[in-house]
This record gives sequence, structure tokens and C-alpha cells, in this order.
Amino acid sequence: MPASPCIFCKIAHGEIPARTVYRDDEVVAFHDVSPQAPVHILVIPVRHIVGMSALGPDDTGLAGRLVQVANEVAREAGIVANGFRLVVNDGADGGQSVPHLHFHVLGGRQLGWPPG
Repeated sequence: MPASPCIFCKIAHGEIPARTVYRDDEVVAFHDVSPQAPVHILVIPVRHIVGMSALGPDDTGLAGRLVQVANEVAREAGIVANGFRLVVNDGADGGQSVPHLHFHVLGGRQLGWPPG
């Protein structure tokens, strides 16, 4: 695959190092470099998808896989017993800062509501 300017594509393809906790052919999970909670792991598709609203009918399996991996990394991080938050920001008004679909797995402390 040719180099992409997308930082998450570069992480997914091993061009930029990350503290990876999960990797398969479709999904990569790694620790956020600017954590907002004691546990803050990002779960991304390897394939570049701009955001949640860019998922199509053919992406149903991938969407399910992202959620499944989010559960798995939360379990491995030890945050399932007390609970965790799964966040997907979409677009500028949704707070998405990197234009590559990503799920935030947040936990390890009491999280406030509303989120902001």
C-alpha cells in the first residue's frame, strides 16, 4: 500500500511506532499518546475509513469486529469489572481530530457525564 499522510494509516501499516496491544489483518489497537483516562486505547480499522458516517452496508462485519476488539482490549486492560466507555467521534462537530475511524476505549477511573 502506498504511503498515506494519515497518521493512523501509518501506525496501522507499521510506518510509525505505537504501543500496540492488538493487531490482525483488519484491526489495530494501541495506546493513545495523549490519554484522557488511566486506560485510553484506540481501536482502528487497518483500511482507511474517514469516520463512522463513512461506513457503508458492506462494512457491517468490520464495524462488529471493531466493537469486539474494543471489548477484548478492555478485558485485557482490566477495566471491564468496573466499567469502561467506548467513544466514537465523527466529524468536526463530533470532536473527531484525526480523519480515520477510531474507537476510544476509556477506563480506569470514574468518567463524568455529560462528556462535554
